[in-house]
Amino acid sequence: MNISNLIIYFITGGLFTTLIVALEESGQRTLSGLATLIPIFTLVAYFFIGQAQGSEAVSQHAKWVLAGTLVSWVPYMLAVAYLSPKIGSHNAILVGLAVFFVLALIYIAVASHFELFR
Repeated sequence: MNISNLIIYFITGGLFTTLIVALEESGQRTLSGLATLIPIFTLVAYFFIGQAQGSEAVSQHAKWVLAGTLVSWVPYMLAVAYLSPKIGSHNAILVGLAVFFVLALIYIAVASHFELFR
């Protein structure tokens, strides 16, 4: 892994994040929402993983992420959506992240124990 690739990965991810926030702040909620729904980080990551390690690595990673999304990301989003009006967005995000990390660690432990997605 060379430093110039890391810089490109960092700039690419930051560019998309900046675009999403700028669209939201300018009142373009539909475009911001659409941009947020696009799997930018996996899109960029899979492009570079495929380039560096091939399509089999992308396939294995996608399977890992798909299962992990169902286990940890969906409950995170549900927690944020449900709790934001009740306890405020910052607190809801913190609770959601706690839910995410607990479930993600359990997922990693189970997947590692049973050697899933090798």
